This record gives sequence, C-alpha cells and structure tokens, in this order.
Amino acid sequence: MTEFLTVDGGTLAYEVTGTTGQLLVLAHGMGDNREAYRSLTPALVEAGYRVAAVDLRGCGESSAAWTSYSRTAIAGDLIALVRHLGGPAVLVGHSIAGGAVTIAAATAPELVTAVVELAPFTRKQSMRLADLRVASYRRGMRHLLGATVFGSAGQWSRYLDVAHPGAKPADWDARSARITAMLAEPGRMKALQAMGKTPPVDAGAQLRNVRCPVLVVQGSADCDWVDPRAEGEGIVADLPTGLGRLVVVEGAGHYPHVQSPAEVATAVLTFLAGARA
Repeated sequence: MTEFLTVDGGTLAYEVTGTTGQLLVLAHGMGDNREAYRSLTPALVEAGYRVAAVDLRGCGESSAAWTSYSRTAIAGDLIALVRHLGGPAVLVGHSIAGGAVTIAAATAPELVTAVVELAPFTRKQSMRLADLRVASYRRGMRHLLGATVFGSAGQWSRYLDVAHPGAKPADWDARSARITAMLAEPGRMKALQAMGKTPPVDAGAQLRNVRCPVLVVQGSADCDWVDPRAEGEGIVADLPTGLGRLVVVEGAGHYPHVQSPAEVATAVLTFLAGARA
C-alpha cells in the first residue's frame, strides 16, 4: 500500500512491508522507483526487518518537481522518513542514494545504525582518456550522457541494458516498459537529468564523518567504473578506519540487488548481524 509523507518542497511516496523489527529504509537510484527492491525486500522481511521502500524525490509516485535533486537534499528526505516511521534505521541506498545515505548517517547519527551502499556514487569522479578503451565503460558512458544531456528515454533504456550485463531478470521487459512510462510523465525526465548532473562531492566530504558500520556492494561488471572493486575500496578507505566493508558480486553490473538479490541479501544480513554484535 502506498503511503505519502509531505516534506519541505513536495511529497514522498513509500510503502512499508513487515510490522515488527528494526526499521530498514531502501532508497533506489536515479531514473528508477521503489520497485527496484522487489526481489530484495522479501528476504529482509523474512529476516525480521520492517522494510520501508521509498520513491526518491522526482521518481515513482513522489512529487516530480523539486528545487534540488542533490544527495544532500535526498538525505534530508530519508532522515524525515526515518523520523516519521520511528527510527533509528538501517539505510540502504543505490547509486545516487548511496551517497545520500552516507550524508544522512553523518548528519543524523542518532537516527542511523548502519548503512549499505549499493554501487554508490559517493566520491568525486574523474575520467582518463585511457578509460574509454574499456568497451563496457565506453558504452555505458555514451548512453548515460545521452540520457542526462539530451533527456532521451531511449538512451536511458540502452544504458540500463549495458548496466545489467548477462542474464536479465525474468520480468525485464515489463519492468523496462514501466520505467519508460514513468519517465514520460511530466517532470520525471528532468529529475533524472538533474540527478545525473549533480556531482557527489557533498557525499564524499561526509565519508570521514560517518560513525556507524558501512557495507559497500559493487558488481564486478559495473559499467560505471573501469574498476568497480577499486572504487569500492576507495570508499572504504575514505571512511574512518574499521567502519567499512566491501563485497563484490561477481558478474553483476550496476544493479546487483536486481541481478543477484539472493547474494546481496546474504551479504546485507551477514553484515547487519555483525554490526549488531
């Protein structure tokens, strides 16, 4: 059941699964909606968590038009949702939301007990000409730029194809059609473009201020980095010593929770058990 929370600047849509247990908030990446966690949520609920999946500002059933789509703004939304639902909570964020949950943990430590970053854009990015020799990175970058610069839903679909290498989920065609339909709604593509043009420097600056355990999950075949493992290791290195842990899902792309939900669920639950201990 969709519920709504009004915050400064708009309305957030979310749904809660499970009635007891610690609160766990799932935040998807740009150009997506909370359905991204459709295959991960059941395992988390079965493990005893109360799971809230939220549509980011500009996405899904949340308001389309906002004054900012930065990671800092998204972090504020997540903090508001945790307060509304009765935190503290574990925060899980994918891609742009990986940076947002980092900021939330650093700025509201009393509300965040642990953080999971899935294929996160949390640090300032740089590109070398030599990077374009890697075919998957080159293809992904071309389609990503086509979507964010020109507002092309077709280019976004092509990016998603590259970002899910190998076998696709069973509901891939239907899910892709729903994403395309969402982006055709007024303001949705503009939100994607704005998110894509927002640098992650605000999140990177907060890594050293995080005080809770952090799990970083990278797909080994993620087209957004020439070396996904190195990016994950860089995030862990920028955190206070001993807080971060990296798991690399072999064969997965930029959406490991979609392509390998069972493996990601095991990694998350193992991490959270250790964090509690």
